[in-house]
Amino acid sequence: MARIAPLSGFPELLPAQRYVEQEVIATLARTFELHGFANIETRAVEPMDQLLRKGDTSKEVYVLRRLQEIDGGKDAGIGLHFDLTVPFARYVLENAGKLEFPFRRYQVQKVWRGERPQEGRFREFTQADIDIVGRDDLPFHHDVEVARVMLEALARLTFLPGFRLQVNNRKLIQGFYAGLGVTGDAIDEVMRLVDKLDKLDPATVRQLLLDEAGVSEEQADKALALATIRTTDDTFVEQVRALDVTHELLDEGLDELATLVRACGPLATDTVRIEADLSIARGLDYYTGTVFETRLDGFESLGSICSGGRYDALASDGRTTYPGVGISLGVSRVLVPLVQRGVLSADRSVPSVVLVAVADEDTRFEADAVATSLRANGIPCEVAPSAAKFGKQIRHAERRGIPYVWFGSEVKDIRSGNQVAADPATWQPPTEDLRPQVVITSNDTETTEGKSS
Repeated sequence: MARIAPLSGFPELLPAQRYVEQEVIATLARTFELHGFANIETRAVEPMDQLLRKGDTSKEVYVLRRLQEIDGGKDAGIGLHFDLTVPFARYVLENAGKLEFPFRRYQVQKVWRGERPQEGRFREFTQADIDIVGRDDLPFHHDVEVARVMLEALARLTFLPGFRLQVNNRKLIQGFYAGLGVTGDAIDEVMRLVDKLDKLDPATVRQLLLDEAGVSEEQADKALALATIRTTDDTFVEQVRALDVTHELLDEGLDELATLVRACGPLATDTVRIEADLSIARGLDYYTGTVFETRLDGFESLGSICSGGRYDALASDGRTTYPGVGISLGVSRVLVPLVQRGVLSADRSVPSVVLVAVADEDTRFEADAVATSLRANGIPCEVAPSAAKFGKQIRHAERRGIPYVWFGSEVKDIRSGNQVAADPATWQPPTEDLRPQVVITSNDTETTEGKSS
């Protein structure tokens, strides 16, 4: 048989690693639901013409074709979705008559993207999105709400490194460029090039602005000066004003961004911060106002792991427009590098709290009865696979990370060696033992965070 090798870009997790992912998803879902977001799931495929609406993504889309399909069959022209925004826009249009607006949804699903695999970038990965969509109008306070909800969700993931949520407003930067005298398509080109500052040095970006956007040296210098402004409060307004550029759209963007930063400031913690970063533009042209990007402390090389923004015209049926604002967390992008490096895992690879020992095969039914009683009491457990010597059964539990072994009418904590009489109908372990706990490994030490709340 040929040697089986991993398929690049399609990560698979071991059970203890998978538990960490499940804990992240459960924590996100609890937080989103606390804020009234309803859960949906969309189909995995969309028509190719819908998938390609966002721009030049044709190289990223996995196209589906049945092996037995006749050319031009009815299934031709469909592909796997590469994000959750395009399918959500279609979902809103398709179900608009059945939804109440503003519609608040969260969605956690696999997506597929045919890009070159590298750390933090995969061909199959999980995303977690929240969006609020209105009908014809969506007040700005929803931009603030989405940012606050994601900040709260990230803060609850206490076992992850810190996060820096970077925010900007495309009205601000478009108005600034217009105030500089940049016009037409050149504004979008300047915005696209300035957005490369996280990958290219300022001198290179400056030259690109001169060569590709066709702006003057003064315009390029002021565009770069704007992009250097970063504050954790609303003092960025004064710094922008000091650049001596005026425009009505700039004023609107400054006001919106200042409002958002002030509203989110009280949610900042030691591990989750918000920062006005005026270099952020987001490359996709459907964003019209607020834009978000997020960096993971100590893992900045992963790029933005949580991004999104305001889109006023992504979904429209020709009569009604459905503006929205949303933000997406790349669950796999954050977690897979951490678990693969051994930074995160769980303290056991199985949900079992108890291994019920078997004295001999003739009494296995008694062990099964104990296990049934424990499960009726909400305690995950399993029965020993063989009636080996009790020492071997204990070692079997240790290898699986199971903390307790049940012997007849007694239960033993194999970590401490403490063994006490117990009734399987009433016995309860400490709360922290009921589920696996996330373990953080750092500087050759381990700490157990427990469940996030």
